[in-house]
Amino acid sequence: MHGRSAGPWVDSPGVRGAHAKRLSAVLGCALAAVIMWALVTLGSPWASAQSRGTGPCFGEIEAEGVRQLPGPRLRYGITPRVQAGQVGPAPAEAVPEQRTKTLNALSRLRPSGGPFVVRLNRFFWSDRGEGIERFLKLAKRYTRRGYLVELQLRYHPDERQEGKIGRWTDYVRRVVTRFGRNPRVVAIQVTNEVNLAFSADSSDGAYERGRDALVRGVIAAKRRAERRGYDQLEVGFNWFYRTDPRNEQGFWEHLRDEGGRPFVRAVDWIGLDAYPDTFFPPVEAPGEERDGMVNAMSSLRCFAAIPGIPMKVPIHVEENGWPTPPGRSYQRQADFLANAAGAVDDFRGTYNVTDYRWFNLRDADTSSPMLAQRYGLLESDYDEKPAFDVYRRLIQKRSIGSADRKATAKRHGAGFSRRTR
Repeated sequence: MHGRSAGPWVDSPGVRGAHAKRLSAVLGCALAAVIMWALVTLGSPWASAQSRGTGPCFGEIEAEGVRQLPGPRLRYGITPRVQAGQVGPAPAEAVPEQRTKTLNALSRLRPSGGPFVVRLNRFFWSDRGEGIERFLKLAKRYTRRGYLVELQLRYHPDERQEGKIGRWTDYVRRVVTRFGRNPRVVAIQVTNEVNLAFSADSSDGAYERGRDALVRGVIAAKRRAERRGYDQLEVGFNWFYRTDPRNEQGFWEHLRDEGGRPFVRAVDWIGLDAYPDTFFPPVEAPGEERDGMVNAMSSLRCFAAIPGIPMKVPIHVEENGWPTPPGRSYQRQADFLANAAGAVDDFRGTYNVTDYRWFNLRDADTSSPMLAQRYGLLESDYDEKPAFDVYRRLIQKRSIGSADRKATAKRHGAGFSRRTR
């Protein structure tokens, strides 16, 4: 870890005012007193344990002072599907997609001469073969227009499937076989947000044996890809930033204990789903999104050390967003995007981040007051919010592009492997 990780925001033996305020926001009022006591009592040895992934992982509290190390330019992308996962057990209806308008919006975002990744979400095991066929058509729609495609393959079982991990891994292998033939399908995320255990519509941790589905699914996917020679298809999983410390410790220790070395060797990248000022912490003042994103990236690096995932395995920011329900302005969304995505770009070398995706292209339903229905850069009638142009300009300025393609072909081009281990 670089910069101030846990220990340096302890001014032995106490915690100073500005850092204590940030600590309370990050950990929550219920935990702050306990954590402050532990910091005073245990001091810097505890911080050293954190940096090794053997103790509580609270990450960098502030972006200021963290070293910005150089790194290759980011590969950008977005989630274009209109259906969004809800916080809870059941989905909500979306205004139907207008395909031509979706494609037009994507064409305005993609960088000139560089790659742009379309992330296809809500690919459910419970949809069985019909889901495979539907997503094959979606993948073809985008790859034939020059986009790269990344799949979010959800465990999301029905009642007959739940807990049957052998059947799940059979399905994973089937998906890899069918999609890996397309050289522009470059990534597969196995399961979704398994560390989040209460939201069945959005996250797979709500289902029986979700953690086992992650571990065994990643291993099965990677082995099938290697045996078939699908070198471009990289396998990863994602993490929701963040839940309570006890749950997080149990989640990452499960990956270590049940996955071991075969799991670590199968992981090509780790995904980060981060929503500062929406889910964790609950409030960020304008400009503090940088602190939130640095805290998310540094925490993930710390947690990943528990199962032994090394620094050279890159982070993909799979979901980063700020919804605009009543009371949350479009301009604030644009400012959030500039600050949060800017922080990821600034610290990409520090935490080995190679990819960034905004969630989502379009609102599911702009007329709805529900939080998860209004993440888009576009309204559900495809009118642009100010954040759309902010993201467009950021991609054009900062994305890997034609000038970088020769030097980074093995890491970013379709048909090549980004795996360097």
